[in-house]
Amino acid sequence: MDPKLLELLVCPVTKGHLDLDRARQELVSRSARLAYPIRDGIPVLLEEEARTLTDEELERLPTRTPLV
Repeated sequence: MDPKLLELLVCPVTKGHLDLDRARQELVSRSARLAYPIRDGIPVLLEEEARTLTDEELERLPTRTPLV
């Protein structure tokens, strides 16, 4: 995913920062506890399409994903 695009995208629920989870191809909103899928390189930022993150998943996330 293009780092410049990632800088512009926000969580549609909280309007907060999104972190890229490259391994799962998801954009993660820590504050909303949601992971939005990236399909064919396109982020799907619909609350209905997001999955809820468990406490364990949130703990395993790195502090912040570098944009490069």
